[in-house]
Amino acid sequence: MFSTLAGTFPVWAAQPQGRNATILVVGDSLSAEYGLKRGSGWVALMEQRLAQENGVAKVINASISGDTTSGGRSRLAALLTQHQPMLVIIELGGNDALRGLPLQMTQDNLQAMTVAAQSAGAKVLLIGMQVPPNYGQDYANRFTATFATVAKANKAALVPFMLKNVADGPDPQRLFQNDRIHPNELAHPIILNNVWPTIKKLIA
Repeated sequence: MFSTLAGTFPVWAAQPQGRNATILVVGDSLSAEYGLKRGSGWVALMEQRLAQENGVAKVINASISGDTTSGGRSRLAALLTQHQPMLVIIELGGNDALRGLPLQMTQDNLQAMTVAAQSAGAKVLLIGMQVPPNYGQDYANRFTATFATVAKANKAALVPFMLKNVADGPDPQRLFQNDRIHPNELAHPIILNNVWPTIKKLIA
């Protein structure tokens, strides 16, 4: 599934000449509105909030359900060339864990994507994920640390856990679809609240 959301507002005057006031989101099903009504996912809600609070918004949602960091890495160069974003939000890694892919490979891919985006003149926000306890505490800790390691190495922004107050809330089942993997429509405003403070700082 591929979703593209683009506003029709003018670019921000504060941006350098030639640099679009565009936010590019490269993610997986958690950002691609899997199982949701179109326009109800956190990326669409972010675009709406940008328009309300900043008066302008242009968001390209290049998220694909099932995508991994390898897939995102292979697609990123063309997306950067096409859209010339001022901010790249990378929300990938969860499917790497589900498929049992090596953590070093996940880290290398996130590192390469971050460097590529920054080299193209964009700021980068990494959105971290956590895995369930059945993966084992050691693996869970190392997986979580992967995002922080890449963010720190490249001085990129980080939201440590995308599903804070969703997966670890008092009644998580209420906020997930029947597969118990994908957040439902009620959860996405919470997800936006998790990432919004950092996004707001990056575009200020």
